[in-house]
Amino acid sequence: PLPLPLPLPLPLPLPFKISNISRNMSTTDATTGEDFIDIEANLNEVQSRIQTTASIRSNSTSNSNSNSNSNAVQLIAVSKTKPIQPLLLQAYQAGQRYFGENYAQELIQKAADMEQMGYTDIKWHFIGPLQSNKAGPLVKSLGLDKLVCVETVSTLKLANKLNNAVASLKDLGDKNDEDKTLGIYIQINTSGEESKSGVSNVNQCMDLIQQITSSCPHLKINGLMTIGAPGDYTCFDTLVDYRRDVAEMMEVSVDELSLSMGMSGDFEEAIRRGATSVRVGSTIFGARDYSNKK
Repeated sequence: PLPLPLPLPLPLPLPFKISNISRNMSTTDATTGEDFIDIEANLNEVQSRIQTTASIRSNSTSNSNSNSNSNAVQLIAVSKTKPIQPLLLQAYQAGQRYFGENYAQELIQKAADMEQMGYTDIKWHFIGPLQSNKAGPLVKSLGLDKLVCVETVSTLKLANKLNNAVASLKDLGDKNDEDKTLGIYIQINTSGEESKSGVSNVNQCMDLIQQITSSCPHLKINGLMTIGAPGDYTCFDTLVDYRRDVAEMMEVSVDELSLSMGMSGDFEEAIRRGATSVRVGSTIFGARDYSNKK
């Protein structure tokens, strides 16, 4: 009789498998099922996309009246719900210094933990809804060197709370803090959605800015911010129009006022329309886990 054929060898198991094919660089451990996200690769890709889009914008508007002739765009890496180890540390080690957080307590804890580990040059932006009773603890915990901007100011009540917190901080601090101010953006509801915060018309915006300017000497209005409706790019155009009117009222150049608009899904379009600061989270850090958030 003919001899039986030898069995074919089994293929060696692969240690990783691709969890999804997308711009977000992540793999999944076949044993634990946990995602491994290549933060440095994601950051590099986002920065490349920002620079390319900003450069095209700058070239296309260099000989015309432009919303923004500068190709400088600040990336705020939105790290909400993401752990310091390993994700934030990987982003820091890849060169990222500007981070955004949506929750006051989470920002306070992360800033303290990062400082304890020796990472003292991080610049934090607060980009979420801020209750007025959280303003004092946020400012006093981080200080003016770490908390460089609160992007979501849309009421005089919140502005006053932030201003008073800065004043108290200065009373307790050294003389080097006397001339420092806390940067803020005025949040604009450009979509008209009831679910979105922000002032809803130009007159309200002008009135609020005048009130803050006259009563909050420890705050500095550095720009405007909007979230906008998904897919409605006219919201970006609306914010550009607001900036033109605000700059005229404040008697400053439009380029002196930042435009914070655009997130993971639309930051390139926001840049094309004039953004000087974009808030990118999931494209860098992966999908968020809100299971521990109320």
